[in-house]
Amino acid sequence: MKTSKSPLRGLATTTKWLVLLFFLAIALLPLLWLVLGSFKTNLELQTSAFSLPSSLHFDNYASAIKTASLATLFLNSVIVAAGAVFLNLAVSAMAGFALSRESFKGRELIFTIVTAGVLIPIISFMVPYFWLITRAGLYDKLLSLILVYAAINLPVSVSLITSFMKAIPKELEEAAIIDGCGFNQRFTKVIFPLARSGLATAGTFCFIYAWNEFIMAMLFTSSLASRTIQLGIRFFATQFVTDYTGMFAAIVLSIIPSILVYIFLHNKIISGLTAGAVKG
Repeated sequence: MKTSKSPLRGLATTTKWLVLLFFLAIALLPLLWLVLGSFKTNLELQTSAFSLPSSLHFDNYASAIKTASLATLFLNSVIVAAGAVFLNLAVSAMAGFALSRESFKGRELIFTIVTAGVLIPIISFMVPYFWLITRAGLYDKLLSLILVYAAINLPVSVSLITSFMKAIPKELEEAAIIDGCGFNQRFTKVIFPLARSGLATAGTFCFIYAWNEFIMAMLFTSSLASRTIQLGIRFFATQFVTDYTGMFAAIVLSIIPSILVYIFLHNKIISGLTAGAVKG
């Protein structure tokens, strides 16, 4: 005999889906409005901001690429994001290995101090970072952004990678020791390859931050040669006129890499987060 769903259970299910659809709309509608606005003219955007474009103006994208030198800005952002991810993962992987697989006095204290950086507002680093960057002669250079972005993301990366490495069975490492593997070989040939999901998770978070960051880029750079894509978008607005549709087109182009990175790595990101959370 089939049992019918109770009215309260049906109401709860309906409410759940309505709440989920509400938050989905909050997330997607601004993005949809941005994409549609990038195909309008400035006059059409200002007179009928929420209507569909009368025709698709693809020249907004061509104009944005040419006017704002988006090719240079994209290249700078790629260099900065890739460099920050590489440096961040190199340091985080070695730190995670030492904190998760080695026993030494003060290990938990070091881990707590490093991961406590998550609680410090990033804005509070502006003055000390600026002092260090200028004293080191790195102002207005891409290397300054690489170092800063890698350092800012260290607490999150170390926390994720350490938790993931703790979940790797110790028997694998013990077998490697029996086979004659030393400290470096245990890291490079056993733990590091098995921690790919955790590294992908930490690297994705670092990439997204480095790609989308604006305040530090504005503080540490001044010339077009070292300007990133997010900083370049603000120059569509001048004292006398603002090219909104060109700005929208540049914004749409700037968010594509972040979306692609997440699409290609989302399986590893989810597995990295869940493995560290459940077994760590």
